Amino acid sequence: MTTADAAPPTTTAVGGPAVAASPSTARLADIAAQASVSEATVSRVLNGRTGVASGTRQKVLAALDVLGYERPVRLRQRSAGLIGLVIPELTNPIFPAFAQVIEQALSGYGYTPVLGTHMPGGATEDELVDQLVERGVTGIIFLSGLHADVTADPARYDRLSGQGVPFVLVNGYNERISAPFVSPDDRTAAKIAVRHLADLGHRRVGLAVGPSRFVPARRKAEGFAAALEETGVSGVIQHTLFTVEGGHAAGGALLDQGCTGIVCGSDLMALGAVRAARGRGLDVPRDLSVVGYDDSELIAFTDPPLTTVRQPVRAMAHAAVQSLLEEIGGNPVPRAEFVFQPELVVRGSTAQPPAAA
Repeated sequence: MTTADAAPPTTTAVGGPAVAASPSTARLADIAAQASVSEATVSRVLNGRTGVASGTRQKVLAALDVLGYERPVRLRQRSAGLIGLVIPELTNPIFPAFAQVIEQALSGYGYTPVLGTHMPGGATEDELVDQLVERGVTGIIFLSGLHADVTADPARYDRLSGQGVPFVLVNGYNERISAPFVSPDDRTAAKIAVRHLADLGHRRVGLAVGPSRFVPARRKAEGFAAALEETGVSGVIQHTLFTVEGGHAAGGALLDQGCTGIVCGSDLMALGAVRAARGRGLDVPRDLSVVGYDDSELIAFTDPPLTTVRQPVRAMAHAAVQSLLEEIGGNPVPRAEFVFQPELVVRGSTAQPPAAA
């Protein structure tokens, strides 16, 4: 599509303003419907006229993007700067979900996001940060990075502060680092999952969660233990990898210990636990109930649809962006943790335990 396709052509009446030509009427209507504004508003935005609120203008531009129209050259904003986004590998769908919301929010403020992923065998977080700083980024958002690992040296973030680069840390509070943090309430996430299983009648449940050196895993374990005490249910914790294979291994171990319900530290781990049960000829949820965590894309369409604890991705992502922009603007954000509440989403992978049924 060319720029001319994106911008409805105009004709100019003698002595009057430019008006949209008739062939573009359908296109204007499509954009207006997508943006939930009038065709006149779309025309004003596309022709670069004043008198349109910033938020409305952004809705029209977003509608252009969604419908596949190229933005007219005159509407392409000059970047306000580069913002680094450092995340783990992209195979876990929750990380691309965060990245998408963060990038959309940054673009709305005129910033260009630069994505860097660290994974075993690839660039490390420190290497990515060095590259971002060399590119002159205005700030950095870290998602589930080394800040969440209690064994990692927090001095790397002190050095970054010393270079004058503001940053925000998502998912993994570390009191040794002076920065704004954005986190889900991992303890509550584990508690509501255990309570759900207890309400269904499960008397022995397990927690499949990542290595204990990671703050989110530690907090989930703490919440799990507190929920066992509150409900009178017995349980066991199995630390493993945050992967399908890790969930499979932990699921098998928890089944061997008599668990009829398993709470998992991620949706991928939950899928691994389901696979472990099926490998033994068991049915989920008839013989084993499984609860995931994240509510990442497509989880509602698994077999069975996964009951999970939804991580408030959109709210957390926007909070991270707003905090960073405040820092960039010279308005320091409290060096504290902003905690967001998760939500239980009940689907088809949990039911009464076999004895109760």
